Amino acid sequence: MHDDQEPLEDWARRREERQNASKGKRRAVPLAEGPHRGQHVAPDAPRVIQEWNGTEWETVSLVSNLAEAKTVLYPPQPAEQKATEWDRPAPGKGRGRHRKPTPAEDREQ
Repeated sequence: MHDDQEPLEDWARRREERQNASKGKRRAVPLAEGPHRGQHVAPDAPRVIQEWNGTEWETVSLVSNLAEAKTVLYPPQPAEQKATEWDRPAPGKGRGRHRKPTPAEDREQ
């Protein structure tokens, strides 16, 4: 083995980690004529939803158009609750130039 080559065990471990990290990723493949270019091409064409299992793409489902494919690939995230007025911290006494100047007797010496 040369000095610039890594051991086979290290390479196999990195390869396994890379494959495991990509498992479960999904894609939508349009069922239209010609090469698959971009998802915006033929938005009304039906699509096959495929999922990567680590070695090959497996068909998971079939949807009728791009809009449905987007709902499968990118499900809506739960909305974060906005803080109510009493949950927000009060703004501190700032010294920025945009602040209203304080009277001379209130200033720290």
